[in-house]
Amino acid sequence: MSGRRYALVTPARDEARYARRTLDAVLRQTEPPALWVVVDDGSKDETPAILADYAARTPYLRVVRRPDRGDRKVGGGVIDAFYAGYETLRPEDFDYVCKLDLDLDLPKGYFAGLMDRMEAQPRIGTASGKPYFFPPGTKDDSVQFPLTDTSRLVSEMTGDENSVGMTKFYRTACFRQIGGFVREVMWDGIDGHRCRQLGWIAVSWGVPELRFVHLRAMGTSHKNWWTGRARHGFGQYFMGTAPTYMLASAFFRMTRPPLVVGGLAMAQGYFKSMLQGRPRYGDAAFRTFLRDYQRDCLLKGKRRATAELNARQAPLWDPTRA
Repeated sequence: MSGRRYALVTPARDEARYARRTLDAVLRQTEPPALWVVVDDGSKDETPAILADYAARTPYLRVVRRPDRGDRKVGGGVIDAFYAGYETLRPEDFDYVCKLDLDLDLPKGYFAGLMDRMEAQPRIGTASGKPYFFPPGTKDDSVQFPLTDTSRLVSEMTGDENSVGMTKFYRTACFRQIGGFVREVMWDGIDGHRCRQLGWIAVSWGVPELRFVHLRAMGTSHKNWWTGRARHGFGQYFMGTAPTYMLASAFFRMTRPPLVVGGLAMAQGYFKSMLQGRPRYGDAAFRTFLRDYQRDCLLKGKRRATAELNARQAPLWDPTRA
């Protein structure tokens, strides 16, 4: 069990509908966290009372309270809340650190399973399972883990080349080397590419024992589907994604709920940002690295392009780098 100390950091705002389910899921883990910091980001509902109740009977759960800033703020606002918790840690005390949302239902061996796989492949810097959600209007949202039967669920169709944003499980050394999270939309895409730049591997696995339920479907956490998908399009523009890759991504998303309109919203968010000349991620070398990779994904397929890139980057991997 040595070398398996992990800390969870959870930004949360108005999560009373889902909080107990996530709290119970973490308390059931076969290997619990050494520390769990939940940042209440100015909740106006029953979230503070729920957190206080669980913290009173959970030795490793700590709650940090932030003042209300007036509205739910995704992207940079979420990462600001994450850092309000992360900065209370001594990262060197933990082998792993995870940004975990408070709207998830997890299998009881989730974190143990991630650590097992990461120990078997030392170059893996960040990892996760795969998220599924219930279709809107579903009355019974109970599940039986492991998720071998997903017939009642919808896959969020996340790529294998990165960990997912709602549960970013990191080796602490890797997280510190990449400089942590960017405080802007698409922070959860930039980090995976930064991992590959430095020779680390980013990955998510779809095996039944690591599948989990996202109680609030991706892209719906702020206002509505259109707003969420358009925000993703802006995020792709900010990150430095090439227009050809953005179009391919938007066409693919048209096949996923909400059909057609989700992809259209992504394209609108991207090309509107381009026409407005909005700022982009300021690392030119990163943007070149990203576009080269995206070009290879279009020409060779994402799985082959990722495998070849990981092989090329292997000489750069140095887990002891400051």
